[in-house]
Amino acid sequence: MSGIDRARALRRTMSPAERRLWAVLRTRPGGFKFRSQHPIDPYTLDFFCHAAALAVEVDGVSHDMGDNPVRDERRDQLLAARGIKTLRILATDVRDHLDAVALLIQEECAARCPSTGFAGPPPLQKQGRR
Repeated sequence: MSGIDRARALRRTMSPAERRLWAVLRTRPGGFKFRSQHPIDPYTLDFFCHAAALAVEVDGVSHDMGDNPVRDERRDQLLAARGIKTLRILATDVRDHLDAVALLIQEECAARCPSTGFAGPPPLQKQGRR
């Protein structure tokens, strides 16, 4: 199975936390475009922002079991060698603190792309004045 075929299959079987986060990331928060289940051989990243060279991985409890922590660290190092930073987010944080997770991701993208000028959410506008 090619990397693209594997990515397509993973898009159809995303975890509930991945689906929940994708609902936010697909709206291009802060103007940053994300891809879901993006293949970068030999891996498939949960989410990827090309402009910021940022991989976002949603980690469930299985990432703490067996040799998974070592495997994840090796993967993160190989991606870093390609200039890609990996941001690992707990699935429980996506479930319980989605807004904070989205802001964290947006701030990380902005920090890696200083030319975007992201300075937080837009200021509130006064009502009734033109």
